This record gives sequence, C-alpha cells and structure tokens, in this order.
Amino acid sequence: MKRDLDMIYNANRDNFDLLEMHIPRRYIRDMENPMEVYHETQFKMRFRLSKDVVRNILLPMIVCGDLRRLNQATVSRCIKRFTRRISAHSRNYIKFPHNEEGLQETQNLYKRIANFPNITGCIACSHISIINPGGPHAELFRNRKRTFSINVQVIAGPRLEIFDIVARYPGSYHDSHIFDRSSVKGKFQRRELPGYLLGDAGYPCLPYLLTPFREVRTPGERNYNRAQIHTRNVVERLVGVLKRLFPCLRHGLGTKVSTSCYIIVACAVLYNIALAHREIVEEPIQINDEFPEVPFQEEEMKVLVI
Repeated sequence: MKRDLDMIYNANRDNFDLLEMHIPRRYIRDMENPMEVYHETQFKMRFRLSKDVVRNILLPMIVCGDLRRLNQATVSRCIKRFTRRISAHSRNYIKFPHNEEGLQETQNLYKRIANFPNITGCIACSHISIINPGGPHAELFRNRKRTFSINVQVIAGPRLEIFDIVARYPGSYHDSHIFDRSSVKGKFQRRELPGYLLGDAGYPCLPYLLTPFREVRTPGERNYNRAQIHTRNVVERLVGVLKRLFPCLRHGLGTKVSTSCYIIVACAVLYNIALAHREIVEEPIQINDEFPEVPFQEEEMKVLVI
C-alpha cells in the first residue's frame, strides 16, 4: 500500500509543484474596512490622515456610518464616545515645550519671523458655529454676529502647533474674559512659562501679554506694531489650517454643546498628531468667521452649564 502511494506521488509530483507555484491563495476583500476600500490618496482625502497614522495611533477608533450602514443615532453615539476618548489624551498632545531647551527653541523660531524676542506663543480666539442649543442658557451662545457659537481660545507655536486650547465658553463671552479664566494665564503669572504671549487689541496689555498700540505716534511704535502683527499671524494661519483640515469646524457642528466641545478638542489633538507626522500639506485659508445655520439637529439637546 505504501509503495502504491509513493508511485502516485512521484507520478504527480510535478503537477503538485505546479499547482503550489501558480495558484494564488484566495483573498477576500473586506468591503467594510476603509483601509482596504480606499487607496492611500482617497483615504487621506476622506479621513484627513494617512493610513499609517490611523493604523499605528488611532485604530480602531474611526467611525464611518456610510460604510457600515449605521443609522444616525448609532453614529452619533459612536462619535460621542470616540471624541471623548481622543480628548482624554489632550494633555499628551496639546502642551507647551516641557523643558528649557524646547522653550528656547520656540523663542528662537519666533524671533526669526520678525525679530521679536522672547515670544513663547501667540493667542487668539475663533468662533465655531453650533445650532441653537435651546433652554434657558441659549442666548449665552449668541455671538456678536447674532448666530450661535462656541468661542475657542488657541495658543499657537511657531510651527503652527497647538500649545493650548480652551473650548468650553459660549460665543457671547469676550476673548479677554476667556483668557482671564484660563489656566495658562496663571502659568504666566507664576512664571512657570517664560517669555511673552502676543495677542490682538481685544486683550489687555499685561507684563506677559503684549498687544499692539491702538494709536501709533512714533516710528518705534510703528515698527513694534509691524513686528507684533507679523509674528502674531502664526495663530491666524493655524486656525485657518485647522478649519481646513476639519471642515466641521468651518461649516458648524450639529451636536449638543457638550459633545461639540469634545469634538473641537479631539480635532485639535488629531491636528497636532497630523502635524507631528508631517501629514498637513494644505495651504492655510482665510477664515472670515461667518456662521451659517446648521440644519441638522440632535435629539434631546442639552446645554453645557458653564
């Protein structure tokens, strides 16, 4: 019996080898997996990040309702859970340089822009449009343009990185009021952070926060304003790139206020991750802070109590 089997094998050995060499293993494509559905360029256009960054840092947190045919309520719950998880890592990805060498490098890079010394960051606020949250506190979110928004404070680094973000105050709150209540103000007051912040004329001029002259009387003041505004343009560019990378921040959010705050911080975290991995190549756009009304409404809308 063994001899017969050996004869059969020897007679068909060449055929077996041929089959092993030329018949590929069957591969079934997972049509629900965006990693397989889209090639690299399509994937990055859709999710704003490369496959490597998503695979190595964010997977398996991506939510895509149209691929998995989830209903809107399920997608909303997934987005809420996803953004809260990402926001929980904000301290790891949104922060000032943690050592003297990093802070000195930051100041050197800022000085190269317009020869303005000892600058640690540039500060500005930008409005993110939301729907009318309803309830007794709704009017707090109506901004100076009579639409509803969250006023978001951002501090930029010289490479357009986000050093600090505050995303919890209604659109009616003034920029200086948000800064006055922020933790970063205390850090500069206690000199835990060296150098100066640059802000626009909406902020008060403080020993650690430099603003432009409202009325220029001398050539020195004119040169100061020119350097201050040119250097401060970094934070304006940052906001433009951030809103371009995440169009939901430009067109408006249709979620409840608390979820919208988490979405904003999550976008900032993803932005810094993308920047660190050289994923951001788009040119910044000019943001005019026009707030269109968002048609989508989420059930059981609740206002974030400040």
